[in-house]
Amino acid sequence: MHRKIFFALAVLVALVFTMTLKAQAQQPAPATPAATVTTDAAAEDNPYGDVLTFQGFVKRTGVMAYPLIILSMIAFFMIVLFAFTVRQGTVVSDAFMNSADALIRKQDYLGLLAVCNRRNECIARITSKTLDFATRNPTASFEEVKEVTEAEGNRQSSLLLARIAYLGDVGAIAPMLGLLGTTLGMITTFHEISGKGVGGSNQLGLAQGVSEALLCTASGLVIGIPSLMFYAIFRGKVNRLISEMEAATTHLMALLAVQYKRAARAVAGQ
Repeated sequence: MHRKIFFALAVLVALVFTMTLKAQAQQPAPATPAATVTTDAAAEDNPYGDVLTFQGFVKRTGVMAYPLIILSMIAFFMIVLFAFTVRQGTVVSDAFMNSADALIRKQDYLGLLAVCNRRNECIARITSKTLDFATRNPTASFEEVKEVTEAEGNRQSSLLLARIAYLGDVGAIAPMLGLLGTTLGMITTFHEISGKGVGGSNQLGLAQGVSEALLCTASGLVIGIPSLMFYAIFRGKVNRLISEMEAATTHLMALLAVQYKRAARAVAGQ
């Protein structure tokens, strides 16, 4: 399920990126000299205003602009996706716990298994795995059933943490790509300056080239810092949900332990 979500996310990012390129390519060129004069005057007032446009950003940052734009889209969609999916209803809900409590007390394990198959929650998957093992192995002891439950609980916890880890990876990769773009830009600038004299105009060109190259690092930090901030928020939320899932699992296993003891006493009485 998670792989399908991330695959759809990647396809959506590619479509948005392609549509953006087409929209920029279809923009009409300025038709009158007056428009050119107005644009030049605005550029003189704000020399970095064109960075806010797609073409200006690509022109100033170079080839590394495309990976940075793609990473920014991926980070944005991940933040939106996790904001809607990393919540208590997808891990453990009161409705499921109330149903599971009542069905275990009635020893209606098949009914509880049917409820688990209808619910898309982590605690439902853990309970389903436990009941499936218990029904397929009626001679298994409670300790063996408990081991299956703990193993499935650890797997669900790892899956929750692995999902948000992608956002942390984006936050770590984006500054590195920005630094790479800055390094490539400075190499190109120094290569162009090396074949010229040491006049003041060349020094001005060097300063301008370094300034434009540093935009890559700034762009990477602009992407990486919010990504790491939201990753820290989601990680704290996931840890809290894992704690609640562990508490819910312990509660269900305690109810099953009572039923196992009751069944053992009934067999001993016979």
